[in-house]
Amino acid sequence: MSGSYDDSMIDVSSDSFWEVGNYKRTVRRVDDGNRLCNDLMNCLHERARIEKSYALQLSEWGKRWRQLVDKGPQYGTLERAWSALCTEAEKVSELHMEVKAALMGEDFEKLKNWQRDSYHKQMIGGFKESKEAEDGFRKAQKPWAKKLKEVDTMKKSYHSACKEEKLAASRETNSKLESNNSPEAQKKLQEKVEKCQQEVQKTKERYDKSLEELDKVTPQYMENMEQVFEQSQQFEEKRINFFRELLLEVKQHLDLSTEHRFQTIYQTMEDTISATDAEEDLKWFRSNHGPAMPMNWPQFENLDWSHPRSFKRRSIVDWSIDLNRTLSRREKKKPSEGVTLTGINQTGSDQPVQSVKTSSSVGSMEKTPDWSDEDTGSNPFSANGEGNPFEDESASPGLSVAVRALYDYEGQEQDELSFQAGDELTKIGDEDDQGWCKGQLKNGKLGLYPANYVEAIQ
Repeated sequence: MSGSYDDSMIDVSSDSFWEVGNYKRTVRRVDDGNRLCNDLMNCLHERARIEKSYALQLSEWGKRWRQLVDKGPQYGTLERAWSALCTEAEKVSELHMEVKAALMGEDFEKLKNWQRDSYHKQMIGGFKESKEAEDGFRKAQKPWAKKLKEVDTMKKSYHSACKEEKLAASRETNSKLESNNSPEAQKKLQEKVEKCQQEVQKTKERYDKSLEELDKVTPQYMENMEQVFEQSQQFEEKRINFFRELLLEVKQHLDLSTEHRFQTIYQTMEDTISATDAEEDLKWFRSNHGPAMPMNWPQFENLDWSHPRSFKRRSIVDWSIDLNRTLSRREKKKPSEGVTLTGINQTGSDQPVQSVKTSSSVGSMEKTPDWSDEDTGSNPFSANGEGNPFEDESASPGLSVAVRALYDYEGQEQDELSFQAGDELTKIGDEDDQGWCKGQLKNGKLGLYPANYVEAIQ
């Protein structure tokens, strides 16, 4: 292929496909198709990240609120209804993680493999398919482009001859108007006009002949170009159909409305919420925390003098501590075994609510001696009758655990600690049967605190 032909391939005179070089837009579809594969893979990858992020947020939200509901005061069938909301989040999270896995494991990989099999890179750059299309169009266009080049040359020659003829005729006319021109000069101008007219006729004939020759090769040119174009169309058709099938598969993976498990999640949720029964919940609370609770009513008891421990006496300080602590904390004790109070308290905060005094506590109170005013004239919590009885104590050598406060707590007694949610303190005593632990604040203060208000620091 000559350099002049290459130049004509670059010189595009119109926007028609049939113009020399305009087939390059069709050839570019190969490169565009490969780039569109990359774009679609990036699109799927981003959507997979979104599905994963949403799934993780749903799961985290569900677990956090399930813990708050379990620790709060909500109970009974309404507690189960509230928990169903958390269950829905956890189940839907699993489905969205499956969507993410399908997008990356199936759709992304399928597209990646198709791209690798359809577009073959060459050593010197570009794709094999692009070069084949380029060579096919060039071969089909070469004969016609050559004839077109000749037509353009003949056209320029003809137009140039026409200009020369017009210029010569103009000079002859002006010469006739001038009186000082000799007949010999006038004759030369006339001969020049005649020569130009002859040149115009010759170039016109060559121009017409070149057009006729171009018209002869045009049908074959169109047929060859159509054939190469159809091959390019078939390659592009495969890409379009593949993208269509792939996007339909992506739609199937994203459309959870057709997933039977998705429908089951919300049907189960609806059934659980609809099963909420206020009468059943109130009956449960009456039986476990109300008048229907069992009670060890006081009755006459004989002292078993045969048991040696019956003669063991407790100090007045021990009895007073037990009595006062039982009376002052009857609303702060932990729920008894077998009874679970969960959820968020009715004041709007997320602090756990201590259960009311259990029957076992009542039994211990029942056996507590009735100390008279003379016996308890001073505060038994300290030697001088006031202050924290733990102030002079130190941490137990066998137990020292770092804990963090989950909720705010304001001590109600002088032997109780006060702290804010997030404060760290040291647990220095095991939890007693009433749900209290001995601890020490960072400022060194010792005292008691509710065990379920803190958690161990990992």
